[in-house]
Amino acid sequence: MQINAWLAVAGAMSAAAAVAHLAVIAGGPAWYRFFGASDRLVRAAERGSLGAPLSTLAIAAVLGLWAAYAFSGAGLIPRLPLLRLALTAITAVYLVRALWLLPGLPLLGRSKTFVLLSSLIVLVVGLTHAIGLWSAWRSLP
Repeated sequence: MQINAWLAVAGAMSAAAAVAHLAVIAGGPAWYRFFGASDRLVRAAERGSLGAPLSTLAIAAVLGLWAAYAFSGAGLIPRLPLLRLALTAITAVYLVRALWLLPGLPLLGRSKTFVLLSSLIVLVVGLTHAIGLWSAWRSLP
């Protein structure tokens, strides 16, 4: 089987995002603030609440799972169950999240800079997934 470079890159981007979330946990409240966490999450981290690291760890775990699915679709690791469905859903989530680029959507306690930058990043990741998924569609179970 030929390696799907688009899905390999998409998986690497999701894996990098997972690692970044783990780094935020290790970096503490200043890192939560720097990386654009909501004020509520920053305050929870400052209080030493378990909510901040647990929610960030959950996001990292989901991103890690998404990376595994992209790597599976790329042919880098064995086939995971429901591969086509999962890659379609993952792609859709990234692209829907990118809609935050649209003016008028609420910032949900985040800065405009964070919303713009993170939306552009997930748009690139979503489009990379979409191109990879489209090019691999016939070969996916």
